[in-house]
Amino acid sequence: MRVVDSHLHLWDPAILDYDWLDGPLLRSFGPDDLDAALVDAPAGEYGFVFVQADCAPGQSIAEVDWVTSLAPRARVRGIVAQAPLEDPAATDAHLAAYAERPLVVGVRRLLQSEADGFAARPGFRASAQAVASAGLTFDACVRAHQLPDVIALADAVPDLTIVLDHLGKPAVGGVETPAPAAGTPWATALTALAERPNVVCKLSGLPAESPGGWSEAQLRPFLDVALDAFGPERLLFGGDWPVSGPYGRWLDTVSSWAADRLGETDPVLFANAERVYRLR
Repeated sequence: MRVVDSHLHLWDPAILDYDWLDGPLLRSFGPDDLDAALVDAPAGEYGFVFVQADCAPGQSIAEVDWVTSLAPRARVRGIVAQAPLEDPAATDAHLAAYAERPLVVGVRRLLQSEADGFAARPGFRASAQAVASAGLTFDACVRAHQLPDVIALADAVPDLTIVLDHLGKPAVGGVETPAPAAGTPWATALTALAERPNVVCKLSGLPAESPGGWSEAQLRPFLDVALDAFGPERLLFGGDWPVSGPYGRWLDTVSSWAADRLGETDPVLFANAERVYRLR
């Protein structure tokens, strides 16, 4: 099996600062831990795109350098770095630094905790245009109610490739009381977003949205909605490890679903991520 996982996190609180970490995530997760997580995954060729883990904003460039030092061991082929898009001058400085760091293939500014309309501010859109001009992608991590903001950003900056993280974080419910997928406001907004050709979608993060555990049958309907909206060439597998898991179980869920729906897995598990992130 060939896999390019489009959404990997690594962190070490002894090296960088992460205010959001708590519970079982409040420890380091590095290459050895990743190897342990892959024990139950199918044998094959793995590569990863590291996505910024929301360290302290002033440490964004240091995070890139730290991950770059781990890249051979962790099989990192690309980095989506943090950038303060609300501040165009600071964004320009970050983009200049990232231009000297060849593993950087995109940027992310977390939006999930921001007020609606945050990405519509003139400064944010100017920064988004700078990201596009630099040939980088933008990972949009939003909650379902913020999908209209991503639609507006895609329309305002049509040459920016936007990668939607975690299918827009729909409410998936629990194993015993799963939430519906098709016909919901989330599904309607996701379908509208998919009408923008500069947007692709990560099949990632759903396990973390299911409190108390999850099942394949519970999450497959959400994958179906994404497939109907985006088609097989605009979907990327993302493990979201270590936030989501278990790793092998989520990978098996997505790969078996892709085999059933498409008759193949390579576009979703491998080729689309290579193309979208322009991996070397």
